[in-house]
Amino acid sequence: MTIQLGVLMDPIHSIHYKKDSTLAMLLEAKRRGWIIHYFEQKDIFIRESQVFAKSRLLTVFKDPQKWFEFGNEETIPVAQLDVILMRKDPPFNIEYIYTTYLLEQAERSGVLIVNKPQSLRDANEKLSTTWFPQCCPVTLVTSSMALLIEFLVEQKDIVCKPLEGMGGSSVFRLQYPDQNASVIFEVLTQSGSRFVMAQQYIPEIKNGDKRILLIDGEPIPFSLARIPAPGELRGNLAAGAKGVAKPLTDRDQWICQQVGPQLREKGFLFVGLDVIGDYLTEINVTSPTGIRELDEQCDLNISATLFDRLSEYLSSR
Repeated sequence: MTIQLGVLMDPIHSIHYKKDSTLAMLLEAKRRGWIIHYFEQKDIFIRESQVFAKSRLLTVFKDPQKWFEFGNEETIPVAQLDVILMRKDPPFNIEYIYTTYLLEQAERSGVLIVNKPQSLRDANEKLSTTWFPQCCPVTLVTSSMALLIEFLVEQKDIVCKPLEGMGGSSVFRLQYPDQNASVIFEVLTQSGSRFVMAQQYIPEIKNGDKRILLIDGEPIPFSLARIPAPGELRGNLAAGAKGVAKPLTDRDQWICQQVGPQLREKGFLFVGLDVIGDYLTEINVTSPTGIRELDEQCDLNISATLFDRLSEYLSSR
């Protein structure tokens, strides 16, 4: 049986050819002979309780000058698809939530959604780390500027960030005393009206913010340590960090053992954990990256491992 694969993503013409993990998945789908249906968030809709997509057939290429080509466009009921990859990047806003409701309706008709729509709504990528306090640094989530000031005084050295950010956006390090602390907290919380996360600063960030990929709860045996650029706090590739593959440490493995089973139970088939030093700092569930770098440096095919697992799920239905 030929697999009908849908991919809901940001505009494919704007992706970074060399680094994009979704493209790695699509190249593997092509290698397997799967038929790829491409659509964006604006292309899906419900009519009379049935979900449709304005879809274009997609062919992808290993060519940095021409990595995709569209075929015919048609409106299809998404129930005819076997799998949909939900690869829309944050912001995790109200439109993203509405999209998960539509995908949940498609899921009820038998389509395998990666990742499970309800769980995408349930698991904020920063806040969900608090499900595993044994793995995390000292953490505060609040909209109170007074509590943030108290936390800074207590911990002396902290990192503060909005709950909906990605790519290192609006991440601040504060060391007590910091004359700008009140202003930073005011801006981040929008004068006390928005929740933010504050965490104890982890000095091991200089060795990299490690991205660990989990497939159905099981880790790939290498992490991608994103080492901050000189003079930079953030270990994000989008902020200029350098990605270096490293074998998982015993502590990394322990964190995966703590986190993996619960994520699997919630229907997260592809997840990226962020680990700094010995601590879990984020759980990326929307559109985790790191495939291309790990494949290249470690001679892996992570997309093949993921699709093998998807095929097992499909064949067991």
